Amino acid sequence: MFSRLVFGLGLLSATALVHPAFATDARMLQIFVSKDKQQLAVYDGTEVIATSKISSGKSGHTTPSGIFSVIEKQTYHESNIYSGAPMPFMQRLTWSGIALHQSNSVPRYPASHGCVRMPDAFAKQLYKMTEMGVPVIITEAQLAPRPIDHPMLFRPEAPEPTPLLSDVELRPSFGALPVQVAMNEVAAMPRLQVQPIVAPVNDEPVRMLITRRTQRETIIDLQTYLAQLGFDVGNADGYLGPATIQAIGAFKTQHPLDAASSKSLLSDALLRAVYTAAGKGEPPNGVIMLRQGFRPVFEAPVIIANPELALGTHFFSAHDVDLTEGTTEWLGVTLPNTLTSQTMKRLGIRSTESSIVSGTPIMNALSRIDIPEETRRKIDAMLTPGSTLTISDTGLGPETGQGTDFITLTRG
Repeated sequence: MFSRLVFGLGLLSATALVHPAFATDARMLQIFVSKDKQQLAVYDGTEVIATSKISSGKSGHTTPSGIFSVIEKQTYHESNIYSGAPMPFMQRLTWSGIALHQSNSVPRYPASHGCVRMPDAFAKQLYKMTEMGVPVIITEAQLAPRPIDHPMLFRPEAPEPTPLLSDVELRPSFGALPVQVAMNEVAAMPRLQVQPIVAPVNDEPVRMLITRRTQRETIIDLQTYLAQLGFDVGNADGYLGPATIQAIGAFKTQHPLDAASSKSLLSDALLRAVYTAAGKGEPPNGVIMLRQGFRPVFEAPVIIANPELALGTHFFSAHDVDLTEGTTEWLGVTLPNTLTSQTMKRLGIRSTESSIVSGTPIMNALSRIDIPEETRRKIDAMLTPGSTLTISDTGLGPETGQGTDFITLTRG
């Protein structure tokens, strides 16, 4: 929360309070940075309440595009990468060195070493306006949030008191280790580290990511269910070790597959057969992960229809959550995100055309996601103003780690 704000008369050129309305809840603010316009806009819902010129990263030090949030604030900071360069009113976006900060040089063209520079007066006022966790969306071209209404989006319908989910397999969310240098999309995926389940933290906004399941998550479930069926898989660690390979062979002996599937160690037919034998229904191909207060809370399986089609990258924020009426006003935006041929092959995507019915890509992506009802009820009960949801094909960004929300890079 923050008090009523008034911008001083000393704001620099191209920096202004645009609308007389003032945000009443800092959790619902969003910051949009346009690299082609070299402009930053602060949104309260769909209302622009402040704008400023900026200078983003120059050639060779390009500011990454994607979905970030403020993970650290310091009124004065010195760069540990560029010889102690001063970064007043610093609002950090990544642990690898990307931040919003004040500068005496904001020529409104790319001039920084990757950070987003802002004029002095505006940087000070923005620092006062924001709280930790405020979303920051950086894009090549100018974007703005728009109202989105879709039945897949969560609403705070009070659930009946229930224990932790029983019908779906909830596991502690995997969190990547913090990184020290920027990583490209084709770089090695970050090592995953199991985090303990933590209780929701008061009314802090929840951060959600829906993405495709990785092979490791698929193997962990395969090992878990084979063990439940009486096969010795060793540790359920997500790796195809000798014990797991032997267990798969023993399962195939008892549950013969077609000739083509039998030749593959890990096939869709094998997964379906194991899930059926364990009474678990259709194997999920997606996952929803939750974080709160920069910490993993839980993850649960989801189904993505037509997985051979790209989902795209979409970002949603809950602007107004009415606990009495059980309603939420969601805002959404689609970020351009061109997938490389290597990424498409790794994810099993054959087409980047996400539309499978008439309508916009953002609505079609929502329509293709099926979330178990019990998972939905648990999330509905956690929903607060400022909660966010990201849908992305590419999963946990390499910058996601300890002390961050979900970070999605669309251009590194």
